[in-house]
Amino acid sequence: MNAPDILKLHDNDNVAITLMALKAGDGIAREAVPRSHKIALVDIPAGASVLRYGQIIGKATVPISAGSHVHEHNMEMSGHNVDYAFSSAVTPVPAPAKERTFQGYHRADGKVGTRNYLGVLTSVNCSGSVARFIVEAAEKSGLLDDFPNVDGIVPIVHGSGCGMANHGEGYDILVRTLAGYSRHPNFGGILLVGLGCEVLQLATLVGDRKITADGPMRYMTIQQMGGTQRTIEKGLEELTSLAAYANQAERKPAPVSELMLGMQCGGSDGYSGFTANPALGVASDLLVAHGGTSILSETSEIYGAEHLLTRRAVTAEVGQALVDKLTWWEEYCARHGSKMDNNPSPGNKRGGLTTILEKSLGAVSKSGQAPLAGVYDYAAPITEKGFVFMDSPGYDPCSVTGQVASGANLIAFTTGRGSVSGYMPTPCIKLASNSDMYQRMSNDMDVNCGEIAEGHSLADKGAEIFEMLIDVASGAKTKSEKLGFGGVEFVPWQIGAVL
Repeated sequence: MNAPDILKLHDNDNVAITLMALKAGDGIAREAVPRSHKIALVDIPAGASVLRYGQIIGKATVPISAGSHVHEHNMEMSGHNVDYAFSSAVTPVPAPAKERTFQGYHRADGKVGTRNYLGVLTSVNCSGSVARFIVEAAEKSGLLDDFPNVDGIVPIVHGSGCGMANHGEGYDILVRTLAGYSRHPNFGGILLVGLGCEVLQLATLVGDRKITADGPMRYMTIQQMGGTQRTIEKGLEELTSLAAYANQAERKPAPVSELMLGMQCGGSDGYSGFTANPALGVASDLLVAHGGTSILSETSEIYGAEHLLTRRAVTAEVGQALVDKLTWWEEYCARHGSKMDNNPSPGNKRGGLTTILEKSLGAVSKSGQAPLAGVYDYAAPITEKGFVFMDSPGYDPCSVTGQVASGANLIAFTTGRGSVSGYMPTPCIKLASNSDMYQRMSNDMDVNCGEIAEGHSLADKGAEIFEMLIDVASGAKTKSEKLGFGGVEFVPWQIGAVL
């Protein structure tokens, strides 16, 4: 640390992060620099690398004098480290001193839920309105009044399912996503609703599961039922039966190893990479140490920092699988006239982030230090324990949707600008990267990680997050749950032609 108002994150860095807005003459500042932005610690020649976290985050486009504001007006994207050194830094996390448990819902397939919802899941956009009508009718009738163990009814609607090929990448992704939700342990019962003539047929989602009148899954199509009103009436009957089934479930002790945590960051700022994200990384390591699973995603937002993950891959094959995902993304962006460095967003830039390299280095810190145990396709069932990666876009609702489909029964979401969202049926904990935003949006944020910039330790904040994960898994409500979020955040990744 060069002064109380700036923070140098690595000995090799030539920029520091401002902990408050600076005016010309404040400390080393030769001009105004907003809070959470970068300030040059030394003269940086044009074309020279700009270093943060001891890593390249871009290059100077003009000579930058010490004390100057460093941002998009004098810095741009540059080449980055592609020395993957597969499996060269695999360090197992230490075993915990004692085993921990949470209070969860034990399902027949052996999984454990953190919530006990009913879901009304649609196969196609054409049945989306009717699914919502069924849920609205159930809520108006007070259907759940007699079933106190059921947390609520969630309509899972989307914009696809027809007008698409019945095979290929886009179709497979949608099937995996919907199938993952239909099997999710946070649902005590599922009602599948289709139109009847769509490309993605309900039979595909049902698969080889047996459907019984007293089991956790039912299905129907609007065309078979005879139209909207009859489908609503039948839907209410089925939901009443499903509620009776789900209401039999009670919270019972389960090992923390049954928790699967999806980790996200959105609306990041200059603080995210040294407060909220690494604090979540500490919590992730604690979860992995207890035998649980944590999922990093947002492939387009690890670009430039993937070498930090490949070094931790348990095998060279796992590391190469991650590199292959990034190669696909480069080709995907090129096909659509885009580039990987189009990120960060305008909000990220206002928060002090300049290039995708800088954002990615901060984002990867959510993963802690645990070995990378596996790399998965979007929404694919996750079978390994430990820290894993799931391929996804950087668009938060889409990425979380994939993580939930893969089995995440908890979500932890870091934010510096103040993202607001929730992801029923999976509870979402919001981690604020700075104290100003936390205080301004305290009704939305669960944990203030900005305290790390004020002297609190990463270890203590990570332990605080870990304890909150256990509490929330056991039934404590998050801020986003109390506000009622989760009705519109189901956003499957859509790839392929609309036919």
